[in-house]
Amino acid sequence: MIAPCAGPLAPGARVVVIANPTSGQAEALAGQLTDALAIWRRHGWLVDLVHTRASGDATQIAARAAAAGVDLVIAAGGDGTLNEALNGLVGSDTALAPLPIGTVNVWARELALPRDIRALAELLPSLPRYRVDVGRAGTRWFLLMAGIGFDAAVVAGLQAHDKRRLGILAYAMRAFAIARQYRGVRVRMVLDGRVIRRWALMIVLGNTPLYGGVMQLTEHARVGDGVLDVCIIRGSSIIDLARAAGAALLLRRASIDPRMEHLRARDITIETRRPLPVQVDGDLLGETPMQFTVADRALTVLMPPARATALFAPPTPMGGSV
Repeated sequence: MIAPCAGPLAPGARVVVIANPTSGQAEALAGQLTDALAIWRRHGWLVDLVHTRASGDATQIAARAAAAGVDLVIAAGGDGTLNEALNGLVGSDTALAPLPIGTVNVWARELALPRDIRALAELLPSLPRYRVDVGRAGTRWFLLMAGIGFDAAVVAGLQAHDKRRLGILAYAMRAFAIARQYRGVRVRMVLDGRVIRRWALMIVLGNTPLYGGVMQLTEHARVGDGVLDVCIIRGSSIIDLARAAGAALLLRRASIDPRMEHLRARDITIETRRPLPVQVDGDLLGETPMQFTVADRALTVLMPPARATALFAPPTPMGGSV
């Protein structure tokens, strides 16, 4: 069993809650957020609540909290809010935890945290702290994954009001809308110095196993192994992608699908014949070409010990490792 870097936060700990009022369920769960704050204050934590107003605010708030020696930042929002917060915390000793009120909340699902906000609020003070790897796409850090190609094209066309109104259905509707016109592209990848070329529809670089909250495209990914797991969905048409995704959804894993190639590397550069969109942790970042790397144990998170056992377990050997 992996040992935590520190135990649970004691009464008197300084906590900053960063709340995103535009997250998917923020309005509906406003009362539960108030209850969560009360629970933590009864525990003895010294809690400040700060609301974001614009993109990038969570990064700045988190960075100021880390500089001030705050013990914990809680991201009350979705995976995008969590990603912004961690970009202000990487390399610091300030821990990060989610209060999932977004659309998908992949990190909370990865940790098997309670979906009930009050139950989660009661649990957080008992969780120990662990140091985890983070990936880097260009100049931006990510905790979960980076996606290149089709999924990033879906993210690029999503409207915030549709995500709030329709939830995860908004992703499905956008995917259906662009599927008929989407085609694969020739890709050149450099993985720790090794060059490979593929015709790909989508590439996922995973720091954690779960993708989209419903399947494991990078099921061998671990948060402490110092590498990113690479899933290449090969093919030229959306039919190839649909078959691969259907198999992954049905089996909840992707390693046995012949349309998917799995590799591992620490330093990855991706170039494409035409620029492809790139998303990290569900938010659009930019376009290829782009370099991806890993920072070892650069972020402190609260994590249930049972999930730490799984997420730090030695990865299963895979064919095609770089």
